[in-house]
Amino acid sequence: MIRSDWREGTAPKNLRLAREQGGGNARIELKPDFTPALTGLNPGDWIMLLYWTGEARRDLLVQRPRHADGPRGTFALRSPARPNPVALGCVRIEAIEGTTVRIDATDAFDGTPVIDIKPWIETVDTPA
Repeated sequence: MIRSDWREGTAPKNLRLAREQGGGNARIELKPDFTPALTGLNPGDWIMLLYWTGEARRDLLVQRPRHADGPRGTFALRSPARPNPVALGCVRIEAIEGTTVRIDATDAFDGTPVIDIKPWIETVDTPA
């Protein structure tokens, strides 16, 4: 589960804004059984965090974002409103303390479920 200072109405719209606002005291809290799965991850590593924005609308296929000059399809946006509300954030591990992974920032509400954690691997994830 993601833990943060963010609630509905206070959460930034994206990770860039979250970082600009201090990160939101961001951390991932794991169940103790999953602690061994952190083996090989270290402070300073970048990870891809997949999380569930289940409260978001699922019926918007075309949206009108404020930053664009016209409508865009949901798959062309990072909006949480989508048919399958899975969010993705690339975040840096600040510390690992038992079952808690402190990360540099999140735009997720406190209590957001984590789907998966994957390492960002330069030789695999850098576009060629």
